[in-house]
Amino acid sequence: MSFAGIGAYKTAHLPPSQLSVFTNIMAVQSLREISTYNLRIFKRNYVSEISGSLGDLGTFLPIAIALALNGTVSLASTLIFSGVYNILTGLLFGVPLPVQPMKAIAAVAIARNFSNGTIAAAGIFVGACILVFSVTGLLRWFAHVIPIPVIKGIQVGAGLSLIIAACSRMLAPLGWMRPSWADNRIWALAAFIALLITSIYRRVPYALAVLVLGLVFAIIRTALAGHMPGFAVWHPFVVVPKPHQWRVGAIDAGIGQLPLTTLNSIVAVVHLASDLLPNVRAPSVTHIGLSVAAMNILGCWFGAMPVCHGSGGLAAQYRFGARSGASVIFLGLLKLVIGFLFGETLVDLLQRFSAAFLGVMVIAAGLELVSVGESLNTSGARDLGEAGSGLLANPEQHLGPVLTDAERSRRWTTMMVTVGMLVGFKNDAIGFVAGMLCHWSYEIPGWWEKGRSRWSEGRLHL
Repeated sequence: MSFAGIGAYKTAHLPPSQLSVFTNIMAVQSLREISTYNLRIFKRNYVSEISGSLGDLGTFLPIAIALALNGTVSLASTLIFSGVYNILTGLLFGVPLPVQPMKAIAAVAIARNFSNGTIAAAGIFVGACILVFSVTGLLRWFAHVIPIPVIKGIQVGAGLSLIIAACSRMLAPLGWMRPSWADNRIWALAAFIALLITSIYRRVPYALAVLVLGLVFAIIRTALAGHMPGFAVWHPFVVVPKPHQWRVGAIDAGIGQLPLTTLNSIVAVVHLASDLLPNVRAPSVTHIGLSVAAMNILGCWFGAMPVCHGSGGLAAQYRFGARSGASVIFLGLLKLVIGFLFGETLVDLLQRFSAAFLGVMVIAAGLELVSVGESLNTSGARDLGEAGSGLLANPEQHLGPVLTDAERSRRWTTMMVTVGMLVGFKNDAIGFVAGMLCHWSYEIPGWWEKGRSRWSEGRLHL
C-alpha cells in the first residue's frame, strides 16, 4: 500500500483527539519527500532546471514591463512578491508551477491605464472569490464534473492562443533589420531554427542561452542610450483602493478574469501537471486555488501585479527542462535579489530585451501546451487510465476502457469545439460553455435510454 493509502486507512480509524497530530505528521512527511525530490533532480540536472525556470519569462516580462511603464504596478514589488511565491510553490508542490500575470486583468489595465489602486482591487477581488471557491469545495466539484475532452480543449486552445499572440504582437511588427540590429526577423528566424534543433537535442539549455544573449544585447543597447540600471533598494509601500477603484477593478477586470483563472490556472494546470509529470504527485485543485488566493490577497496590497498559476507557463518551463520545484525556487531567489537591489531601474533595460527572442520562447510554450491534446484518446488521459499515486508512481500502470471509433470521434469533436470557440472568441469561458454543450449533446441518447428503462421498470413517475 502506498504512503497515501496507509494515511487514508489510519485516519479513518483514529479517534478525533489523535487525528490532527497524525495529519501534521503526514504533512511533514510529504514536505520531506518533496524536498528530497527537488534536491535530487537539481543535483542531477541543474543546468536543465535553471534553463527551464526561465521558460515562462516570455509571457511574464512583456506584461510586467507594460504595467510598470504605465505606473500601474511596481516592478520591484512584482519581482519580490512573485519571487517569494515561486519559492513557496516549489517547496510545497515539488513541480515547476509558474507564477504568471493574470492576463485578462492585465489587458484591461493596460488598455485603460489603470491606477495601482484599481488593479490591486481587481486582484484582491479575484483572490477572495477563489478563496471562497476553494474552502467551500466548489473548485473540487467543478474539476470533478468537467469532462477530460473539455479540459484538454482549454489547454490546446490556450496553447494556440499563445502562438497567435506571439506571432501577431511580438514577431509580426519586426522587420528584417528593424527596430534595431539586436531585435529583428533575422534573430527571430535564428532563434526558431535553434528551437527546432534543441527539440531533438533536449539537453541543450535553450532558454538559458537565449536569455543570456538577449540580456547582453539589452545591456549594450541600454548603455548606448545612457540609461543603465543602478542600485535602488526596495522601499515597500501599501496600496489601499478607494471605493470607486473597488467597483471598477472588480466589475471591469475582475469578473472577466474569474473563468480564466478557474479553468486555465487551476483546473487545467492540475491536469497538465499530471500529464507532463506522471511520476510526481500533482497538487490538488483546492491547494492550487488556495495558492492563487493567497498570492493576490497578500501581494496586491503592496503594488505587486495580480498573478496566478497558468498551464501555459507550466508547459513553457517543462519544455525548456524544468522537472521539479527546484527550478522555480531558483527563479524565485533570482527575482528576489534583482527586485531588492535594482527594482524600478530595470524597466529601461528590460524594455530593450529582444521581442524576437521572447516571441519564439512563447511559441515554444504554446507548442508544448498544444501537444497535450495528443493523449486525448489514449491511456494517458486521466479518465481512461489510472496511474499510481505518490512521488514515485509507476507511469506504466494505465488501465482503462478501449474506446470505439464513435467514442473517439465524439471526444475529439468535443475537444476541437472547445478549442475553436476559445480561440475564435479569445475567451476561455465561451470555449468552456461550447465544449460542455457539445459533450452534453452526445449524452442525450444515453439519458433518453436510461429514462425509458426506468419508466419501463416503474422507477420513474410523472
